[in-house]
Amino acid sequence: MEVIDDMKDINVLVINCGSSSLKFQLINSSSEEVIAKGICERIGIEGSQMTYTPAGGEKYEVKTPMEDHRSAIRLVLDALADPDRGVVKSLDEIGAVGHRIVHGGENFASSTLITDEVTAAIEECNDLAPLHNPANLIGIRACKELMPQTPMAAVFDTAFHQTMPEEAFLYGLPYHYYEDYKVRRYGFHGTSHSYVSRRAADVLGKDYGDLKIIVCHLGNGASVSAVKNGRCVDTSMGLTPLEGLIMGTRSGDIDPAIIEFLCNKENKTVQEILNVLNKESGVFGMSGGFSSDFRDLEKAYRAGETFAIRTMQTFAYRVAKYIGAYTAAMNGADAICFTAGIGENSPFIRTMISSYLGCLGITLDEDANAKRGEEIVISTPESATKVLVIPTNEELAIARETAALV
Repeated sequence: MEVIDDMKDINVLVINCGSSSLKFQLINSSSEEVIAKGICERIGIEGSQMTYTPAGGEKYEVKTPMEDHRSAIRLVLDALADPDRGVVKSLDEIGAVGHRIVHGGENFASSTLITDEVTAAIEECNDLAPLHNPANLIGIRACKELMPQTPMAAVFDTAFHQTMPEEAFLYGLPYHYYEDYKVRRYGFHGTSHSYVSRRAADVLGKDYGDLKIIVCHLGNGASVSAVKNGRCVDTSMGLTPLEGLIMGTRSGDIDPAIIEFLCNKENKTVQEILNVLNKESGVFGMSGGFSSDFRDLEKAYRAGETFAIRTMQTFAYRVAKYIGAYTAAMNGADAICFTAGIGENSPFIRTMISSYLGCLGITLDEDANAKRGEEIVISTPESATKVLVIPTNEELAIARETAALV
């Protein structure tokens, strides 16, 4: 991720399109301040609404039908330029649009300006991210229709991980599956891993190119990355975001033979079992359907509930195991970073994970670790490996990448 030129001063509209939602922020590239932000929800579904908050102003909601993403983006643009609540006088004050794209395959190792060729290449990756890329493309096309003269950039979740060496991204499958279908590890949350690892170097006052950093992006979706000398060398998610850590509703790593076993036992199709692995598993499934929210599970853990104890311990163990593996992959670790919703806000989970890491010479500062959502070093000065909490800011990262391209 490149840091933008201090002299460049444009407003960047950051768009993150989901299948039925659209998150947005308008960010000034020079001050890096959020001018306005919001979300459109239930697009194409009854009860759709937009929540919009201008900087320094009050949040307000608009409940109105949104037939599609074009309608949602029209609503967003109208809000930004509204005479009363808007933050720009006209759409001409929006200098660029940055789109979050989940999967760029092997086509993109960095962010790029969007052309017809780029759009076609993103579409080629649809079968690798069938829930995300089509929605991302809808956002691109809607913005191009409504803002045809505004430059647009695609910022890929997978791009940061394209520096992984072959031994890290290949699976133990017949090689022709990689040649024919590009079956390999891609990794996700790349914008977050890039932002957090760079920010960690700044906080530590060290050269990014000289550090070995492990980033733990722990949210409802969760992944770990190994960043050596400023390049990603491994990450836990794979061809899809299903591999790796135990997550909110995703299973993470399992024996692949479990799929056929369950198909036979439950008389279900492969697709039905994959739906279980994506939407009914993880801490939600392990807790017997109690919750996918770690705050609920922590309360139940403290209350002595057996299901919560086994779930939280298994989650923490899996994260610690990946940290150990990536320490070996890089032949050491200078820093471990916690980020995203759980990583930033759960001292309890950070303590559970760190309890496995005594072999790295880690000791936590209990007072520092008790803080939530702050950028802070939570290890003691004597700790051989530094442990940090770095709040992620994917929207700012996308804005920076976009501004650097236009």
